[in-house]
Amino acid sequence: MTYQDQAETRRRFLRPESSSVARKQVLELAGPSLVEMALVTFVNMADMIMVGRLGPAAIAAVGLTNQPVFFAMAAFIALNVGTTAVIARAIGAGEDGVANDAMRQSLMLVVIMGCLVSVLGFVFAGNVLRFMGAESDVLPLGISYMKIIASGGVFMVVSMSLTAALRGAGDTKSPMKANMVANVSNVIGNYLLIYGKFGFPKLGVPGAALATTIARLIAFILLLRVVISGNSHLHLQGRFRLNRQLLERIIRVGMPSAIEQVVLRGGQLTYVRVVASFGTTVIAAHQIGMNIMSLSFMPGMAFAIAATTLVGQGLGAGMPDVAEDWAKETRRLGTIVSGCMALVFILFGKYIAMLYTNDPEVISRTAVVLRILGLVQPAQSTQFILAGGLRGAGDTKWPLYSTAVGVWVFRVAVGYLLAVVMGMELVGAWMGMAVDQIARSVIITLRFRSGKWKLSEV
Repeated sequence: MTYQDQAETRRRFLRPESSSVARKQVLELAGPSLVEMALVTFVNMADMIMVGRLGPAAIAAVGLTNQPVFFAMAAFIALNVGTTAVIARAIGAGEDGVANDAMRQSLMLVVIMGCLVSVLGFVFAGNVLRFMGAESDVLPLGISYMKIIASGGVFMVVSMSLTAALRGAGDTKSPMKANMVANVSNVIGNYLLIYGKFGFPKLGVPGAALATTIARLIAFILLLRVVISGNSHLHLQGRFRLNRQLLERIIRVGMPSAIEQVVLRGGQLTYVRVVASFGTTVIAAHQIGMNIMSLSFMPGMAFAIAATTLVGQGLGAGMPDVAEDWAKETRRLGTIVSGCMALVFILFGKYIAMLYTNDPEVISRTAVVLRILGLVQPAQSTQFILAGGLRGAGDTKWPLYSTAVGVWVFRVAVGYLLAVVMGMELVGAWMGMAVDQIARSVIITLRFRSGKWKLSEV
């Protein structure tokens, strides 16, 4: 098949003949990602529930460790954005060879960076947690947890890179399957290693870290098998040679996302340090709320993946109007799902919190923040999905701008004003987070409606 034939085949596939066909194709991409993220989220919740039974200090240790880990992931997430956008555009244009080379370039850089970050995380675990404001009852648990997590960090970042590449090629099923196996393994490992069941040692918080690391190794092996097998658009073969021009394309597209992630994670670190000043009980309630908040991210992120892939492939095939239609349909479906989740948080927040802990004060505080979370679900879903569409187009600067304004002006500054200056503590901090989501939604929506993203180059 010639290049022109390949491109025309993709154009016929991408062009929706009716709204029902468009909906079906959006769900074919978003569906596996939604299932995958649902499982990942529920596993993370199960992880925190199991840790929660060890007491508020254990919850705080895991929560304070996760924030700097997320900060360290900023560069990798940026590379993944660039990888997905470049591969999606190449697949849409029928350039499978370029797509495969983009995957190789990304993997080479990720392996080097991943090893470096793993070593730094292990060596400086104590310093990082002291900086985060960990109290004396939390610090030993957090150090042991972070050292184990850092040891397997390279498996996590390579898996993230492979997942981003496959999604750019339109394959959301393979990451779903790999992560389903890995996350089920994580739950089983948690049960065995946290509590010492069936003859396994009772390790507590370090057991949770070890189970997570083993699960990430499993995901790494399964995803590597997919790209080595050659059963998808992407095939990992040939020699790994530096392609400076292609790597620069990936970095150029991903660089605004790198800055966005630094801005976001830096804001979150500052935000968590504000909350940490209110004591272990408040940190525990906040961390449970953040853990449940990841459940609310699920529909937005799943449909954002579909928007990124479809917009990228639509523009690659030379059909900007179709790319816009995909993004609108994706947003509509995602908003419906997030609206249902909002009702669950508002009506059943207290009962969800009771799954994590028996501490009445922690339950009461968590229920309040979940009601706040429920109210901002439509805005949160909108900013996730339309930002995903912008990233698929290569227009990665505006998600950066929205994050900078939302996180630092509203989540951090307004959150600090309400939580500390006005004495509202946890409720004030979460009200700042709510305004952050609304502000980002407004900025992203205005950018999308302008249509200027259609002219972005990748």
